[in-house]
Amino acid sequence: MSARGHCILSHGFESGPDATKVTALAEVAERLGWTHERPDYTDVDARQEVSRLGDVAARLDRLRACAQAAAARGPLVLAGSSLGAWISGRVSLDVPVAGLFLMAPPVRMGEAPPLEAAAVPTAVVHGWDDELIAAADVVAWAHPRRACLLLVDDSHRLAAHVEASAEAFARLLAAL
Repeated sequence: MSARGHCILSHGFESGPDATKVTALAEVAERLGWTHERPDYTDVDARQEVSRLGDVAARLDRLRACAQAAAARGPLVLAGSSLGAWISGRVSLDVPVAGLFLMAPPVRMGEAPPLEAAAVPTAVVHGWDDELIAAADVVAWAHPRRACLLLVDDSHRLAAHVEASAEAFARLLAAL
């Protein structure tokens, strides 16, 4: 059986490719017949001389390169948490994607441009008590794009909702 498509799962800042949330998403992708990869951005995140969030441009370049190669082979879904969600949205404007899955997306991020993303099926999971990104801002971002939005009783890390996030990801993949 050939894969249904490919998922690129991008971890958040000060996290890594083996983080709990992206690991849970990888397990979902595999179970549903999607191949997946989890780029490691820890080296560029450590470049805090570039910005307090590391080298965001290098993160974008790394994801863009992975996504271009994957999109040439078939359907692609980009997923990410926090900074990983922001870069997933931005790269979706440059590379054809079938869907987006964004956890705790920073719709506004300091000096960076606001979050933008391709007009594709999008699912968002966000914590009502996110201490970095106001839930109201995420609702306002998701509303005009009619994104599937799951607001949970949690903070930015969504640590109490890993399973709920994985289930939301499964619903997105199953719908594509």
